[in-house]
Amino acid sequence: MLKQRIITAVLLLAVFLPTLLYPTIEPFAAFTLALIGAAGWEWARLNGCGQTRAVSCGLALAVAGLIFWLIGGVERSWRELWLALGVVWVLLAVVLLRGGTEALKRCPLWIRLWLGLFLIACAWLALVQARLLGLGFLLSVLLLVWAADIAAYFGGKRFGRRKLAPSISPGKSWEGAISGLIGVVLLAWVWLMGTQRGWFAPRHLYDYLWSLGPLLAVLGLMFLAAMSVVGDLVESLVKRAAGVKDSSGLLPGHGGVLDRIDALLPVLPLAMMLVTF
Repeated sequence: MLKQRIITAVLLLAVFLPTLLYPTIEPFAAFTLALIGAAGWEWARLNGCGQTRAVSCGLALAVAGLIFWLIGGVERSWRELWLALGVVWVLLAVVLLRGGTEALKRCPLWIRLWLGLFLIACAWLALVQARLLGLGFLLSVLLLVWAADIAAYFGGKRFGRRKLAPSISPGKSWEGAISGLIGVVLLAWVWLMGTQRGWFAPRHLYDYLWSLGPLLAVLGLMFLAAMSVVGDLVESLVKRAAGVKDSSGLLPGHGGVLDRIDALLPVLPLAMMLVTF
């Protein structure tokens, strides 16, 4: 299993890093669009679609994203969309995480399917627009999610007592979630100190948030860290309802694409919301 994880990670990085560092956006947008198509296929399967229909959903998502890109949609301002998505994700957190699998079962399959595909597409749009804002900005968003996840994991293992959502993800605890929030704030502080010393270029997420003032910056960071947990829990809830452990086996040793990007689905558009308003 460990060998598989390492091989898969190396292969992904071998493709991801060159596209990320390329001077123009095209290779990065194309590579991530392929990942989003795969995520759409996984989402359709998790929500009761057969193989043929699931493949159609994934292809339709990728083609729609390509057309949107070619007509210049990714360069437009989508401030209102990001704000609307902020409301949607907060409502999802309240309804699904309080109601658990019963709330999910009460939601018609077609609504779950199309809402999920829409949210995946919006995450891709936010990802590409974050890259257009600069490599430093995108990396600061990605590292926020990873820092929250890593800090929550180790904090939960060391201090975890009270379950966060036992019916959805028994391994998560309130102590772990709080550790994730602290980890994100520490990451931002280190990054800001590094920026002041000239180690990092400005125009990253933490720079934008700090311009709002220390209190709002900390609240914004904690909000994004909390929403990364929501993204993880929502996918766990859907997988539990579907009776599967992983979203797919596309990434040997890592599960599926959704298993890798679940926390990013809310964080990317919400980060764009915070910096565009």
